[in-house]
Amino acid sequence: MGNCFSDDAAARSAVGATVFSQNNTSNVAVDCFLLSRGYRGLYSQIEISFSASNLRDRDVCSKSDPMLVVYAKRRDGSLEELDRTEVVQNSLNPKWIHKLNINYQFEVVQTLVFFVYDVDTQYHSLGVKMLKLDEQKYLGEATCVLSEIVTQSDRSLTLNLVYREESTSSTHPHHCGKLTVHAEECFSSKTTTEMILRCSNLGHKDLFSRIDPFLVISKTVESKSSIPVCKTEVIKNDLNPTWKPVFLNMQQAGSKDSPLIIECFNFNSNGRHELIGKVQKSLVELEKLFLSGEGDNLFSLPAAGHDYHNKVLKSQLFVDKFTESVQQTFLDYLAGGYEMNFMVAVDFTASNGNPRLPDSLHFIDPSGRPNSYQQAIIEVGEVLQFYDSDKRFPAWGFGARPIDGPVSHCFNLNGSSHYCEVEGTQGILMAYTSALHNVSLAGPTLFGPVINNAALIASQSLANGGRKYFVLLIITDGVVTDLQETKDALVKASDLPLSILIVGVGGADFKEMEVLDADKGGRLESATGRVASRDIVQFVPFRDVQGGEISVVQALLAEVPHQFLTHVRSRDVQPNSRSS
Repeated sequence: MGNCFSDDAAARSAVGATVFSQNNTSNVAVDCFLLSRGYRGLYSQIEISFSASNLRDRDVCSKSDPMLVVYAKRRDGSLEELDRTEVVQNSLNPKWIHKLNINYQFEVVQTLVFFVYDVDTQYHSLGVKMLKLDEQKYLGEATCVLSEIVTQSDRSLTLNLVYREESTSSTHPHHCGKLTVHAEECFSSKTTTEMILRCSNLGHKDLFSRIDPFLVISKTVESKSSIPVCKTEVIKNDLNPTWKPVFLNMQQAGSKDSPLIIECFNFNSNGRHELIGKVQKSLVELEKLFLSGEGDNLFSLPAAGHDYHNKVLKSQLFVDKFTESVQQTFLDYLAGGYEMNFMVAVDFTASNGNPRLPDSLHFIDPSGRPNSYQQAIIEVGEVLQFYDSDKRFPAWGFGARPIDGPVSHCFNLNGSSHYCEVEGTQGILMAYTSALHNVSLAGPTLFGPVINNAALIASQSLANGGRKYFVLLIITDGVVTDLQETKDALVKASDLPLSILIVGVGGADFKEMEVLDADKGGRLESATGRVASRDIVQFVPFRDVQGGEISVVQALLAEVPHQFLTHVRSRDVQPNSRSS
């Protein structure tokens, strides 16, 4: 992923290095604010090349003249054409020169569909974009998810081409050949600028109000509008803040000469953040500020209806550090053999309501429409499944009384007393449905036992030299009652290869969950005073998908690559080496 975040291992992390960062409504307030301005999280630009072998020969006097057409498959099943290669003449084993550039996003299932056509000789004088595909000879098609390509050790995936009319037939299809897809991360996604930014003499129109400042860095686009690409953490009540380092890659900045807009906002939990002032500087100009040690004055925009010039403020922006380097990226670690392992824990407390009644959060709709628990499992599982080779996922329940047993705050969802893993996302859903018939809902809501169980698995993997990073999804309908035990478990787990996503379902007031958030509540401390080494928790109330290609639950996942990188860098783990 592109490395644009504030790295703070011991204290509060960024208000969100990506979409919907850490654990509470205050983060949602910041992230919704940025989303409304076009922010879409971090990404890496991928260059994809194509080759094929043993294609069908549909020409009489010569070999086929193949062209590849690439589509993106949307959530509704529709196809959007992305690009076309050139036509390779007289070849059944083409290696196309034209490459596809695409933005890779960890939190999105990016399904690609490939169609191969034999272009008739009479159309060779036309540009490929002018060709009507229904006039060309169809040779076959294939599909895959972008995640399947980038998780290969050599980032190459070979697919069987199938013939559309025969792909669903019981008879043996004609031999259609193979398509090999190879991905390379663009160098601009790795070339990274690290900056420490500081402001002085921040002012406020209300002298009696506190200032909780944070920065948003945006790049300008052709339409002259700006799109946020980076943001810092919120610093509480500080007129002279120094933020944690931010990392901005060339892919995000555009170039060193491209203008960047740096805005300083006063944080407001209702999402209406007040603009204190702004500057416009390129990376070249920011480097000059660093070398000179001087600051640059912020300015404020004129009020609506006034035509006077921007007002220069006393507040200044300083660059205390400016370095450039080539960073190992999330994709480098995937290619080096790292995997993501999905875990899930489901709340079976009585406050969910009787599962047999339609008003219960656990009600299984006969129509097949998933309830909130099922939806959250599907949305996270369908992303993470591509990053785990064996697709065996630990799954637990908590807050229920198994048949003829006491209340359990961490029981295996599959009903086994010996093992907790199930096969794939579908296995989790089946175990969840089965558990609803085999346990009695009880309480209270305790997170500590499931977090400790997940931490034990992560700890054992780390001790054995495993190259796995674990993501625990906790789905709950209420506020945690073992707050201190949960804090203790989270602080202990912060040293492990583990991230925790907490999704709140139902209409409960989840405001008390803010205490788990490193942004809102400051450093997370255990009962003994130990401070969490990094932020590993995110919380969001469940919302249904509201159009678009990504849900709020999946948006939580956008922060996972940053948390992963924070972990491996803190241990100085390289992509091609095992941790000690």
